[in-house]
Amino acid sequence: MNSFDNTKIAFKSKSNKDLKRAYWLFKLIGSNLMVTLGKYATLFCLKLRIPINWFIKATIFKQFCGGTSIRNCNEKIKELAEYNIGTILDYSVEGKENEESAENTVNEIKKTIERGSRDHMIPFAVFKISGLGSSNLLHKASNNIEITSNEKLKLDKIYNRVYEICSFAYKKDLPIFIDAEESWIQPIIDKWAFDLMKEFNKEKAIIFNTLQMYRVDRLEYLKHIHQLSSKESFIYGVKLVRGAYMEKERKRAQEMNYPSPIQVNKSATDKDFNDAIHYIVDHPLEFSLCVGSHNEKSNLLLVELMAKNNIDKSSPNFCFAQLLGMSDHISYNLSYEGFNVSKYVPYGPIREVMPYLFRRADENTSVSGQTSRELGLIKQEIKRRKNKD
Repeated sequence: MNSFDNTKIAFKSKSNKDLKRAYWLFKLIGSNLMVTLGKYATLFCLKLRIPINWFIKATIFKQFCGGTSIRNCNEKIKELAEYNIGTILDYSVEGKENEESAENTVNEIKKTIERGSRDHMIPFAVFKISGLGSSNLLHKASNNIEITSNEKLKLDKIYNRVYEICSFAYKKDLPIFIDAEESWIQPIIDKWAFDLMKEFNKEKAIIFNTLQMYRVDRLEYLKHIHQLSSKESFIYGVKLVRGAYMEKERKRAQEMNYPSPIQVNKSATDKDFNDAIHYIVDHPLEFSLCVGSHNEKSNLLLVELMAKNNIDKSSPNFCFAQLLGMSDHISYNLSYEGFNVSKYVPYGPIREVMPYLFRRADENTSVSGQTSRELGLIKQEIKRRKNKD
C-alpha cells in the first residue's frame, strides 16, 4: 500500500447527495471569513432561541457527528461496521464545570464503555479529564501551586471520577483513551494516566494517554516515560496526535511571556510525530499504539514499518483513527487493506456539541492543505461517478 488515492473505496458508503453536501461544507470551512461569520450567526440564533437545529442537524452535524445520544449513533455504528471500521463514541459536550455536569459525564462515559463491551466494532472509549471537574484545579495541581484543603478534596474527587471510569473500562475489558489537553493542565493528566496504566496495563493496554506532538517536549517525554514503564513492567498505551490547541497555546505563551510549548513549524511537528512512530515500532512489546492522524505520510509510515517488522495488519497493538466526516480516503482504504481503523464519532445534544464543532472548523481552516485535499478527492470521486454513468 503506497497511497490513499482510491476514491471509489474511500467514498463507497456515500451517496451522490452525501458527496455534494460534504463538498459545500468543506468549501465553506476552507474560508476563515465564512467560518467566523457562521460561528457568530449560529451563536446569535441559539441565544435568541431561533429554531435552527434542523439546519445544523442536516448539515455540519450530519457530516461530523453520529447523533444526539448513544442510541442515535446506532445507525452510524452499523454503517461504519459494514466497511470494517470501528466506532469510538465521543461524548463531545464541552465547557461545563459544575458537579452535576461532572457526574453526568461520568455516567455517560460509562454508558459508552458498556455499549462498547457488547460490540466488537466499538474497540475503544474516550474521555477528557477536564470534563470531570475544575480546569483551574488541574492547572494548580499541574504546576505545584498551593491549594486549600477544600480544593484538595475537590481535586481528589476529580481523580476518583477518573479512576471510576478507568476501573470500569478495565472490568469491561474495553481500552480507553484519555484525551490530551492544554499544556498547563497536562502534567497532572500525564501523572494520573501513568499511575492508572501501572495498575491496569499489566497484561494488555487498557488505559491510553494521548501525546500531542506539536509540543516541543513530547518526543523526549515518550522516551522518558518508556523507560519508567519498562521498569514497572506494564504496557504503555499511547495515542499520537498532532494537537488541538495550537493558536490558544501560542497566544497564552505570548501574553504571559514564556517560551511557546509549540513547535516552530509544521515540519518540526511532522518530524517528531514520525520519529515517535519509529520509536514505538522499535519497541512493539512495550507499547500499544493508536495513530490518530489525518496526515497521509504518517499513516503510510506506520503501514510501511509494520510490514518491514513483520507486524500483522490485524495486530491489536497497532491501530489507526480519524474523525468522522474527515479523511475518509485514509480510513476506508486502510480498512480495505485489513488494518485496524476506527472513526471518532462525536455525539451529544446539538446546542452543547456546537463548541466542539466550532473548534473542528477552526482547526480545518488552520491546517494547511487539509480542506483543499478533502475537496480535491470529493471532486475526483464525483467526476469518476459521472464518467462511469
